[in-house]
Amino acid sequence: MHARHFLQLLLLSAVWGASFPLIRIAAPAFGPWPMACLRCALAAAVLALLMRVMRLRWPAREHWRSLAILSALTVAAPFVLFNAAGLVLPAGYSALLNATVPLFGVMAGAAFGDERLTRRKLAGCAVGLAGVALLVQLGPVRVDLPVAMAVLACVAASASYGFGAVLMKRATLTHDPLSASAAVHVAGVLLLLVPAGVAAPAIQVTPGALAALALLGTFTSGFMYWISMRLVREIPASAATSSAFMIPMFGVTWGALFLGEPVTAGMVPGVLMVLAACALVTGFNPLARARSR
Repeated sequence: MHARHFLQLLLLSAVWGASFPLIRIAAPAFGPWPMACLRCALAAAVLALLMRVMRLRWPAREHWRSLAILSALTVAAPFVLFNAAGLVLPAGYSALLNATVPLFGVMAGAAFGDERLTRRKLAGCAVGLAGVALLVQLGPVRVDLPVAMAVLACVAASASYGFGAVLMKRATLTHDPLSASAAVHVAGVLLLLVPAGVAAPAIQVTPGALAALALLGTFTSGFMYWISMRLVREIPASAATSSAFMIPMFGVTWGALFLGEPVTAGMVPGVLMVLAACALVTGFNPLARARSR
């Protein structure tokens, strides 16, 4: 992996790490289904505008079925599930559970025969999860049925992302990343439209929730999904999903800056373990790169 790929992973992690506090702000106002649908609609609008500027065509009709499946795995299902979890769990819990995405990505790559399940990748997953556990200082949460269901929702969303990464990799071999990204979010709107319409009367918009949704839709979903597809085109799917290990690290940072959550020196070992995990899963070794110059 080149240094620019690793930097893109850092960028994706930084932006996506901010999505969990934003979800906590917006989900109670919009509800899981309408929020997911509106998020997809905003992302589709931004990406369609970029397509128009760059004079790109939409994917052919025969490809929309496969893109709809990709949308269900990487957009529609995870958005709804994390939104639902955001009604119950603190942002840190959701970010921590999101770090299981690479585990499912590695398993999906092996299941579909796209990648080999190596000891290095398995070790990277183990180190990453241990680092995340050190990084995110979670307070006591009383375990009850809503909490258990929210945790399962986060794990299911992470599994969806992990398996969807394999299909995303395949889509980039057939389509332009921008066109495919736009089509995926249009398909997401169509998939979510009916349940979102049913739940729409319960929406109670606030200025903060509206601003959070706008950021989630236009930037963290629209623009960054396109960046993600461009990255997946150039590196293995399991390597791309390793950005999930760094998301809690940035989630803690954004929480400290905007929500006043504490940051302690004890988090430093977790940060180092997360970075080591990314190096193991992606194969990026900055020391070896420096020696080769």
